[in-house]
Amino acid sequence: MHGPEPAQYPNLRRALLAWYRRAARDLPWRKNPDPYRVWIAEVMLQQTRVAAVAPYYERFLKRFPDVKKLAAASRAQVLAAWAGLGYYRRAQQLHEAARRIVKAGGFPRDYAGWRALPGVGEYTAAAIASIVLGEPRAVLDGNVLRVLSRLVAESGEIERSDTRRRLGELAERLLDRRDPGRFNQALMELGATVCLPKAPLCASCPLASWCAARWHGIQADLPRRARRPQRTTVERTLLWVERGGRLLLCPCDGGRLEGFWELPDSEAIRAKGAGEVLAELRHAITRYDYRIRVVRAQTDGTPSGCRWVSFDELDELPLSTVTRKAMEAVRGRQRAAASR
Repeated sequence: MHGPEPAQYPNLRRALLAWYRRAARDLPWRKNPDPYRVWIAEVMLQQTRVAAVAPYYERFLKRFPDVKKLAAASRAQVLAAWAGLGYYRRAQQLHEAARRIVKAGGFPRDYAGWRALPGVGEYTAAAIASIVLGEPRAVLDGNVLRVLSRLVAESGEIERSDTRRRLGELAERLLDRRDPGRFNQALMELGATVCLPKAPLCASCPLASWCAARWHGIQADLPRRARRPQRTTVERTLLWVERGGRLLLCPCDGGRLEGFWELPDSEAIRAKGAGEVLAELRHAITRYDYRIRVVRAQTDGTPSGCRWVSFDELDELPLSTVTRKAMEAVRGRQRAAASR
């Protein structure tokens, strides 16, 4: 068995959509699928789990309820609202795209228009165009790739371009062109809730009778992946420098964290009196595992580019995720000490 035959596609579509009507999660961006809400959700969901996105999505919309408010905001305000979601380049591109949309007088009216905006790749443009505009564009995210690779028992490594091309062509053939948005959402939902990476729930899957991987008993082995690079451990020491009720923060060193602030790194500024360890934590980014110590220290003057920030101002600043984690760890330790 090598997956469904074209003559079976109509039955497969009906089964998937019927399952989706019963099983779809009640997610906030599905309640009112207007262009702005769908766009914000799809950008947030890039490389980020639904459970992590949901609370940020609600807060972000409360602060920026429409594209004009988002476009009129400062970059620092947008980054502060995004802080904690990671992949901060998304927030910068979202802000730039909002300004272009307002300047153009409205949202794009087709896939090509969405694809031309900063931060909107092929997947995001297809998702928005199909859900909002009803344009017949198949989506191909991680969940969909996993479902399709199992459906036809794809033997190629999922990272390879030829593998993705084959699965993309399959997605286009399977797409329900009468209701592409709902079909795409159903396929993504299936991958997120049933066709799971390590332990697929085949007994609950509406596509089980067409699934070649299940037929051959190899569903847990797919999709096949290339060998991942070895992870690297990096140790950092961050400085907790207080003065007059204010905390010393320094700008992040460009790149993806441009515009963000963080606790000073012990290798970047001169400090004295460093010693008391206030907190220890770990943080992972791509293939790097960071082991971080936060130590109390003092400085003479104000290091170039850095600033003193009152604790009341911290929530209004775009802070790096590591710094937010470090602050929470220090505050937790302080609360525990106060309660003894």
